Amino acid sequence: MPIPFAPLFGLALGALLAWLAAPELVRAEGPVVASRPFAVVAAFASLVWLPVVGYFVVFHGDWSYLYAVSWQHVPSAVDLGLVLLAAAAVVGGFSLAVPFVRKRRSGPIAALVVAPGTVAVVGLTIAAHRLAVSGTYAQFHGDFGTEPIGTSALGKGVVLMGVVLVLAVAWTVRALLLMSAEDRS
Repeated sequence: MPIPFAPLFGLALGALLAWLAAPELVRAEGPVVASRPFAVVAAFASLVWLPVVGYFVVFHGDWSYLYAVSWQHVPSAVDLGLVLLAAAAVVGGFSLAVPFVRKRRSGPIAALVVAPGTVAVVGLTIAAHRLAVSGTYAQFHGDFGTEPIGTSALGKGVVLMGVVLVLAVAWTVRALLLMSAEDRS
């Protein structure tokens, strides 16, 4: 996941997860941080989203920064801050959506999902030519030594992290839906 888009996808994903957990969130009184859905979403953000985003920053930094800056010149504290921001965005999107979920107002929830998700998809589309190659900042800008993403270690990482992310999102959705089903019975 390229670091400029990770917080946007995280925000949208968090809001979507809040919508899926609506029955449990409506039933649960008290602060959202004390709810079971919050615990599941926080676990997903810290145990899955953070490592997936962090993998690309650490092992494929120039690609993660879209070859806009040389990753070697980015302080590690900035890397860490951006990865933590991406993880916090999932929890933030969830927390922002909860008041609207509890009031049963779907419009603001849809906006929290669609707006950042659309910006991220448009950004990925614009950056597609940059994301299609694997190399360093110097190789990309010097037009030498790059290789198609499909034949590189980066491509294998994208596939592996994509599979991990899909499975983890499916597990998280399942856990939230099971909580909601418990409330109905």
